[in-house]
Amino acid sequence: MTQTTQAPPVVYIEDIARWEGRPVTIQGWLHSRRSSGRIHFLIVRDGTGFIQGVMSKAAVAESLFQVADHLSQERRSSSPGPCAPMPCQGRIRARRHRAGGGRAGQGYPITPKEHGVDYLMDRRHLWIRSERQQAILRVRHDVIHAVRNFFDDRGFILADTPIFTPAACEGTTSLFPVQYFEDTTAYLTQSGQLYNEANAAALGRVYCFGPTFRAEKSKTRRHLTEFWMVEPEMAYATLDDVMQLGEDLIVAVVSRVLDKRRHELTVLERDVSKLERSSRRSRASRTTMR
Repeated sequence: MTQTTQAPPVVYIEDIARWEGRPVTIQGWLHSRRSSGRIHFLIVRDGTGFIQGVMSKAAVAESLFQVADHLSQERRSSSPGPCAPMPCQGRIRARRHRAGGGRAGQGYPITPKEHGVDYLMDRRHLWIRSERQQAILRVRHDVIHAVRNFFDDRGFILADTPIFTPAACEGTTSLFPVQYFEDTTAYLTQSGQLYNEANAAALGRVYCFGPTFRAEKSKTRRHLTEFWMVEPEMAYATLDDVMQLGEDLIVAVVSRVLDKRRHELTVLERDVSKLERSSRRSRASRTTMR
């Protein structure tokens, strides 16, 4: 009777705490590496987090130790293509200290030194692999999640509006024209307002949440010609109703991000105490009003 050895299960880094003391396999990319002669410290990421792997020369074959010594950042040296993920197997141990920085060979175009925005945007597919850029996208994810849940839980109906529109909503000077079949010209939407005002008359409470475009020239990089905007419309609503809805929406979004993304806010060097004070003050205000 032949005994087979089962490979360690593949797990995500964000779930790693549940596997302490047990062998696992992690599929990820090499974020950085540093060595101290007989030990390699490999920082691996898999999209859910970062983890440090420790490889001792005494514990592995010499050939494997040499391969690890020549791994380049975001790829495996023996892989035919760039940025290929590598499987890592080992036993999980609780971290006793923070891992230091490191390097991962030559050829990776985004180094720790300062780079201009144009340089980074030309290499956006690699820039988003940095911890700060990932933190921004994770926070954005939870902002969107909070916005949708907020309106859905209050009986609003999602009514998506067209991206191609025949007319201006905000002003003709900030429209992006688009050739729309033969001699017809359409425009990228500035707002879903006109459509959802009609929808609100039918459904009472509606909202749209999607891309919006403004062809406004700006001398700064902070002005976006394309952005996502949420627009609620309510029949029978007063100004006080609108103000209360806006305040409650901000509180809901802030609360969700504080609850789910504190680590990301730390990476982004945000002062969470201001967010916490704003959330508490808004809740206290609503309690007093009631």
